Amino acid sequence: MPSALGGLKVLDFSRVLAGPLATMVLGDLGADVTKVESPAGDDTRQWGPPYDEAGDATYFQAVNRNKESLVLDLTEPADLAQAVRLAAEADVVVENFRPGVTGRFGLDYESLREANPGLIYCSITGFGANRGATLPGYDLLVQAVGGLMSITGARDGEPQKVGVALVDVLAGLFSTIGILAALEYRRQSGEGQLVEVDLLSALLAGLVNQASAYTVAGVVPERMGNAHPSITPYEPLRCADRELVVAVGNDRQFGALCEVLGSPELARDPRFATNAARIANRAAMVAALEERLAARPAGVWAQSLTAARVPAGVVNDISAAFELARTLGLEPVVSIERDDGTTIDLARSPIRMSVTPPSYRAAPPRFPPRP
Repeated sequence: MPSALGGLKVLDFSRVLAGPLATMVLGDLGADVTKVESPAGDDTRQWGPPYDEAGDATYFQAVNRNKESLVLDLTEPADLAQAVRLAAEADVVVENFRPGVTGRFGLDYESLREANPGLIYCSITGFGANRGATLPGYDLLVQAVGGLMSITGARDGEPQKVGVALVDVLAGLFSTIGILAALEYRRQSGEGQLVEVDLLSALLAGLVNQASAYTVAGVVPERMGNAHPSITPYEPLRCADRELVVAVGNDRQFGALCEVLGSPELARDPRFATNAARIANRAAMVAALEERLAARPAGVWAQSLTAARVPAGVVNDISAAFELARTLGLEPVVSIERDDGTTIDLARSPIRMSVTPPSYRAAPPRFPPRP
């Protein structure tokens, strides 16, 4: 099967999440990825529980398939020389060392480009390579200082982090986009370049409408629990047994919601007839809807509303979320065979391509790598 990035050589010095995610995406698309680990291994190899049957942390496995692992101690001259040789042959180098570390080893972009002018070099930092160079780039910290926690959680509760390392994920995906764009430019010009992504900037860009509320209108968003600042009803609503998430994005959907609830007059009520009116009268609207929703269980309402083309659903746990994807034919899990004949099940790439789809050629490498 042809691959989009077949033959592309990627040298991955990164660890934890953002960099490994970027290189895994490239690997899924066909690139040959060599992951360089220190003698201690990637930090996430120890981040458990949970662990698999062999005692390996599942965190590491999430973002390290389709890679060959190579252990190098960069403080040892022979190992460092091997790393430099590999970089000279690579199309892409990805690293997330603290700013300044690669320069001490001669593995920085300026040093490597002399021998490899077509090199695409992606550097991922927490807060950039200038005044933020000494700040530690951990996802939780960036969620806090980057404002995400200030808009996450109940209005009268404490700030909350998102339940996954979302900033690292954003930075990893932005890095992948930058690498692919640089590769296209190299195809046109023959010239490599430096791609830089920092976690704070990735988060600020990922705040989208919450960011533009501040940059355009001077509004500083606040925590609203599960409500939306600009659309309603777009939140969980109490039913007979549990909450139902309703994601009404326009007036037609609100009218259909009211029809399903047996109260079409609500959509004609001047307090609720438009989105702006519903925002102004949110509490009254929620009370009116929940009064009617209390008559049935959430699952029953979800089916009726979905049939009426009103976005609605219950709050699934992770197991139920994967099962939903299976019932929709999305094949969310891929089984990859290990060298020892066992298999590992991982989340499938969400990218679907008609000619060069992602492939799953290698399970996440055990540690230490086998000779």
